[in-house]
Amino acid sequence: MAVDLSHLDLSHLDLEKLEPNLLLLQHARERAASVQNRIADRITDFAGSMRFVYLHILWFGLWIGLGAEKYPYGLLTMIVSLEAIFLSTFVMISQNRADAKRQVIADQQWTTVQEEDKQNQHLIALSNQILQLTREVHAYAAARSDGQVAPAAKTARPEKES
Repeated sequence: MAVDLSHLDLSHLDLEKLEPNLLLLQHARERAASVQNRIADRITDFAGSMRFVYLHILWFGLWIGLGAEKYPYGLLTMIVSLEAIFLSTFVMISQNRADAKRQVIADQQWTTVQEEDKQNQHLIALSNQILQLTREVHAYAAARSDGQVAPAAKTARPEKES
């Protein structure tokens, strides 16, 4: 039996304010497109809140205080055990969601590192060229001050005319 949960909508949330990183924003939008993910996100948001704690304090207090069943509270124990099973599953879902976010960031950082490495290699090559040219200029200047033309200056590349 299929349940239509298309009415669950996160459009009231301004995801751009909640997530300034564009890749994580895209990831959140993709995640919100799935009904199952939206349900799991809502449950984990509620189960991880103080409202959840207060509701359970009230529930257990009323259950015991109003005498819904006698000690040792077998039905309450069974209900709480089932709830714990489901909540542990939602904790794992929440951890998977956090891992997916971390992976998005790690992929972005790896791409940035690779781009920076290429830039660094290019800068090192330019620095080596500048160093070589500086050595040639120093050799030429030293030769000129001695009144000689340095061998490196003889093979120096002619400058482009403007």
